[in-house]
Amino acid sequence: MLAGEFAEGPGYATYRSRGTTDWLLVHTLGGRGRFGTARADVIASPGTTTLIQPGTLHDYGVEPQLQDWHFLFAHFHPRSDWLPLLDWPAVAPGILQLRPSEQTAERITGSLAECVRFQRSVLPRGELLSLNALEAALLWCDTQNPSAAQIDDRLLRAIELVDRDLTADLEVSRLARASNLSTSRFAHLFRTQLGVTPQQFVERRRLDAACRLLELTTRPVAAVGAQVGFTNPLYFSTRFRRHTGLTPTQYRRR
Repeated sequence: MLAGEFAEGPGYATYRSRGTTDWLLVHTLGGRGRFGTARADVIASPGTTTLIQPGTLHDYGVEPQLQDWHFLFAHFHPRSDWLPLLDWPAVAPGILQLRPSEQTAERITGSLAECVRFQRSVLPRGELLSLNALEAALLWCDTQNPSAAQIDDRLLRAIELVDRDLTADLEVSRLARASNLSTSRFAHLFRTQLGVTPQQFVERRRLDAACRLLELTTRPVAAVGAQVGFTNPLYFSTRFRRHTGLTPTQYRRR
């Protein structure tokens, strides 16, 4: 893998008639880039993420009108389990592109910036950290892929809030505020897209976390319940049994 960040002006261009043997990901931060094809150019405006398949003609550079292009890039050979993440819509033969929402584009930017930073690092495992950051960027891209199951960006904010702290106040009204939606609209959209109510989602996340703690630690059952957001040990045991078919103690023993 090779990753970097370029801010280029007039005259910047690259031409490789046979492309390369790896994939090339380009995430535009500012200005505008162009990717030449047999027909019209593919334009890379700020926030767009472009992917070039191996063996595809490389004819790209600064778009002539704005005459500057600021972008993050990564040349990489994907792991086999990454291939489903690279099935993006084609805008030209061998050229794929996504136009993520502003919020997701910022997340992609953050992950790719880490990818670049770790590749330059002297840390013993810098290359692995760089690969992990690239994978995170591809996973964020996947949330914007129209051919994949998509979740509304507003719901992603609520899901991140849940995952950040399971002991917090995770009432529907608070999650709705984090999503900038009314409570009723939030609850309807959440159930439509995820197939469960917000309350059911929060409880499942808490109980799944409890399962992991029971498997991996020796903490008392009440302490496990409190750590995942259940203040009442009896209620925790009741909901846990409904979720798994076992009491917390039985689950740990098994």
